Amino acid sequence: MSDVKKKILIVDDVESIALLMKLILTGEGFEVEIAHDGKMCMEKITSFQPELIILDIMMPELHGIDVMKRLKARETGSKIGVIVCTAKNYKTDFEFIKELGASDIIIKPINPSEFKNKISEYFSVTPHFDIDKKIEKGLDDPEIYIPQLDKERVRLKLWGTRGSIPVSNAKFMRHGGNTSCLSIEDGENIVIIDAGSGIRDQGMEMLDRKYGKINIFIGHTHWDHIQGFPFYLPAYVPGFELAIYAASSFGKDIKAIFQGQFDKDYFPVQLEDMKARLNFFTIAENPVVIGGIKIYWEYMNHPGAAIGFKIKVKDKTIAYVTDNEFLCGYQGTPHGISSGSDLIESQRKIIDFLYGTDIYIGEAQYTNEEYSFKIGWGHSSLSNACLLAKLANIKKWIITHHDPAHDDEFLQNKLNVTKKVLSEIGYAIEVSNAFDGLTEYL
Repeated sequence: MSDVKKKILIVDDVESIALLMKLILTGEGFEVEIAHDGKMCMEKITSFQPELIILDIMMPELHGIDVMKRLKARETGSKIGVIVCTAKNYKTDFEFIKELGASDIIIKPINPSEFKNKISEYFSVTPHFDIDKKIEKGLDDPEIYIPQLDKERVRLKLWGTRGSIPVSNAKFMRHGGNTSCLSIEDGENIVIIDAGSGIRDQGMEMLDRKYGKINIFIGHTHWDHIQGFPFYLPAYVPGFELAIYAASSFGKDIKAIFQGQFDKDYFPVQLEDMKARLNFFTIAENPVVIGGIKIYWEYMNHPGAAIGFKIKVKDKTIAYVTDNEFLCGYQGTPHGISSGSDLIESQRKIIDFLYGTDIYIGEAQYTNEEYSFKIGWGHSSLSNACLLAKLANIKKWIITHHDPAHDDEFLQNKLNVTKKVLSEIGYAIEVSNAFDGLTEYL
C-alpha cells in the first residue's frame, strides 16, 4: 500500500456501529469519515471524495438504495466503490443491490476479522459478489434455537366462557359459545370448576390422557354450570373416579341435583349408567387440598348458594368468580370510591377474599346501560366490576361469563370501554376477554 491513505466513507445511522467500523479501519491505516444518513453521505462524497463507501441501507433522510441510484447516475460515480453493510439478508434485495453496482455486501452484526478481510480484498482484487452464499451463511450460531413449551408447569385452561346458555353462529366464533368450565392441572392433580357445556371437550381430552381421579367443583347449580355433565365421557368409563364438590344448597343436595338431570323425561340414560366411580361432597373444609392445589371458597352475591373460588398452586393465586353482583343496585360513577367508603363496607368480605390475586377470571356481564334493567339478576355492571378489580388489587383480569347476547364485535367494544374505565379510575391493569380454549402455563 502506498503512503497515501485510502479514503473510506462509513454511512450508518447507528453511531455505535459506525464508530466500531471506523476504529477497525483507522487501525488498518485508512482515512475514515462518517455520515449518519443518506443526505449527509451525498454531501461528503463531494467534500471528502472517498474511494470506497461502506453503506447501510435503512437510513433516515435518504434511503441507502436511493444513495446508490444517485451515485450511479453521476459521471464519476463508477469510480467510487460501494460495499453494502446491512442487517437485511434477502436475495431479492441482494440482486437489486448488485444491479446498482455494489462490489460486495457485509451482513450485520459485524465480525471484525471478516470485516477487515472484506475491505482488504476490495483494494487488492476484484471481489466476486456471490448472492446465494450470502443467503446460506446467515449468522454464525452453531445451532438453531427452538424454544420448547414446558408442559410440566401448572396449566390453566378455559373450556367454556359463556353465561346462561350456549350460543353458536359465526358472530361468536372468536370468543366461543360454551358455558362455564375451567381446568387447572398440576402434574397428575386436576381440578375442574363448573360443568357447563365446555366440560364435554375437557372430557374428550381426559380420555386420551388416562387420568384416574378427577376433582370437579361446582360454583352453583344453575343450568349453565352443570348442563354439560351428562355428556362428560370419563364418567361413563370404568377406572375413572370423579369427586364432585358443591356448597350446601338451599334445596336439594348436589347428588340429587345431578341425578335430576338424568330423569327419564330429560335424558335417555340415568346416573346409575355411568361406570366411573362417582363421589359427591358438600364442601366443608376451607381450603380443600388436592395434592399441591389449595381451593379456597367464599359465598358471592348471586341468587341461591353461589360461591367463588381462589386457587393457590405453586406461587400463583388464581381466582374464579363467574357470578357476583358487586355493589348490587349501584349505578353511579366508580370514580373516587375508595376501600374506606361506606358503600364498600358490605362488600368487604369479597374484596378481602380476592385481594392480591395474580390472575382473576371474573365476570363483568352487563354494560352499565344493560344493568339498569337487570339489577338483582346476580351479575355486575362493567364499571362496578372495574372497581372491584381495583379495590381487590387484582394483578391480571380475564373477563368471563359473557352474556349470550354479546357477539364478538360487542365483546371487543365492551373490552375497550372496560380499559377506559380502569384507566380513568387509576388502575390500568392487564385485562382481556376470556375465550373457549384460552390456555396459560404458570
